[in-house]
Amino acid sequence: MSSDPKTEPLNRRRFLGAAGLAGAGLAASALPLRAQEAKPDPLITEVQDWNRYLGEGVDKRPYGTPSPFEKHIVRRDVSWLTASPDSSVNFTPLHELDGIITPSGLCFERHHGGIAEIDPANHRLMIHGLVDKPLVFTMEDIRRMPRQNHVHFLECAANSGMEWRGAQLNGCQFTHGMIHNVMYTGVPLKLLLAEAGLKPSAKWLMLEGADASGMNRSLPVEKALDDVLIAFAMNGEALRPEQGYPLRAVVPGWEGNIWVKWLRRIEAGDKPWQAREETSKYTDLLADGRSRRYTFIMDAKSVVTNPSPQAPLKHKGRNVLSGLAWSGRGTIKRVDVTLDGGKNWQSARIDGPVLEKSLTRFYVDFDWAGQELLIQSRAMDSTGYVQPTKDELRKVRGVNSIYHNNGIQTWHVRSNGETENVEIA
Repeated sequence: MSSDPKTEPLNRRRFLGAAGLAGAGLAASALPLRAQEAKPDPLITEVQDWNRYLGEGVDKRPYGTPSPFEKHIVRRDVSWLTASPDSSVNFTPLHELDGIITPSGLCFERHHGGIAEIDPANHRLMIHGLVDKPLVFTMEDIRRMPRQNHVHFLECAANSGMEWRGAQLNGCQFTHGMIHNVMYTGVPLKLLLAEAGLKPSAKWLMLEGADASGMNRSLPVEKALDDVLIAFAMNGEALRPEQGYPLRAVVPGWEGNIWVKWLRRIEAGDKPWQAREETSKYTDLLADGRSRRYTFIMDAKSVVTNPSPQAPLKHKGRNVLSGLAWSGRGTIKRVDVTLDGGKNWQSARIDGPVLEKSLTRFYVDFDWAGQELLIQSRAMDSTGYVQPTKDELRKVRGVNSIYHNNGIQTWHVRSNGETENVEIA
């Protein structure tokens, strides 16, 4: 589904400090935990249609789907962002989700040559190059090998890329939605390489997909022998076609472009392949003309998903702020949140599993009296790395790149609850 989020000229939403937000600091909810005193409500006092008639039987929905009342919760694309939908992206509706697992049907898509529709009976994975014994695996071969289950986030290197020069896309789905987090099932790549007999001179691997673009990337052997998974399932079922069915690479903590989908070939060599997607693309051009290359790791990052532009505040009094944090270097140790543009910070409550290289959910319970807010979150990971501001990033990298933007996001909540993407000067 396509959507054109509101955009504005560069820095139009840039605020001059956080003046006028005194008293907007975080406060624990003072409201009683019980609901308001009940008044007669026909939805309670009268019998509704769904109470009168039998519903559908077990034979009507052999594959379960969401309620029709949830049909608005979908991936969305930005039609003007790319020239063609065959080589484009859509975005996960982060503001509509909770917990840490992304439903398979809502995981963002990024394709370079459209979705390859592959019969698994005809799919093969070849390993060759600097190996003792070149091998070709069928899907049945791979499924007969020892498998593992791991939960990891996949983030496109261009996630938040439009925000390098200022606040642009007005929605959490569009600023941060090139990410998802699922449980993958597959075979460790090191087991497949052991079968082929990786030669000592092999330092790099080239992973190639079977899609129309022949998408390929270079992967250091050191990473391949660490935690890379060759996955055939996600969230307990087969990979979805748009996620690389029947086989994809899972490269925990590293940029999504190297998680090659529809994986068909792995070649071992002694140097990187200098592929298109690691030279002219997925390279960070700095202000002085130099480029950062092979910047694989996704640094610590966070975002408040509620409230946000697509999920405004609707009620005064008790509210719950919710968000996500993640790091490609380990686990999330702490998330701090401010409601007044950085004057006052409070540690958020982290809830649910805290896993390596996975999304982590955080909450803050607060009272809202209708005052304007400037909401930010700031993550710290297990290495001690602290998420920087956007200006701190720009001082180091300039504004020429669209990749690896992990700067702190600011949402401006107006007195009527409407929320928009801004920056604080």
